[in-house]
Amino acid sequence: MQHKVPFRVLLFDSWYLAEELVSMARYRKKDWISLLKKHRNLETNSFVLKDAAGAPIRLEGPHIAVEDLVPRIPPTAYRPVTVRDKTSWTFTLAVRLPGLGKVRLVVSFKNAALTGTYAVLVTNRVDWGAQRIITLYLQRWPIETFYQDGKTHLGLDEYRMRSAEAIQKHWCLVFVAYSFLHLDCLPPLPRKGSLPIKTIGEACRQQAQALMQAVILYAHEHLQLGQRVEDIFGYLFAKQQPVMTR
Repeated sequence: MQHKVPFRVLLFDSWYLAEELVSMARYRKKDWISLLKKHRNLETNSFVLKDAAGAPIRLEGPHIAVEDLVPRIPPTAYRPVTVRDKTSWTFTLAVRLPGLGKVRLVVSFKNAALTGTYAVLVTNRVDWGAQRIITLYLQRWPIETFYQDGKTHLGLDEYRMRSAEAIQKHWCLVFVAYSFLHLDCLPPLPRKGSLPIKTIGEACRQQAQALMQAVILYAHEHLQLGQRVEDIFGYLFAKQQPVMTR
């Protein structure tokens, strides 16, 4: 907002789903979608859950946790939703969350048998369908993969600077390196929707191999020219030599 970046929807994970953030989004007239922790409570008087025959399912108490609600949802209530060539089986419901008000939930399984783990999305837009909610939230996934690749391969969190300016320079170098590596991962003639042909890790390993090859060839060439080993290594590792004070 400070830099006037245009956006309409906030996407965040369950750790950020707090009343303060939701209130700010409402004040700024922004929509939001988040993952929902499975122990979060729902107000039972805000919705009606029906069994396979269409009869209301009685829920005890003023609140029910998401993880207790999901087993009560009849399998016939789930519908397949396909996004980016992947199909998930979803159930959606408008409910009230304490402190957050009226929201829409989307419970999503990866298979038609409704087995294994499931994800629960929540949004302030009770008028949106499951497909739109999932499609929008998946735009957040590249951010997760960037942080994983940045920390695993590019040292995003391995810096020893103390000033904000120095840290910012380090981050910028990581971003630039990631951008070049991402381009290296794309096919020679990328088209809209093209998928990478290799991972960031594979690209990093190829670049490291190319660097080692260049170092070995450099040392071999200068040894052939009669240069001393000490001079070659002194040049290659000059920046690692201790600075002598005068």
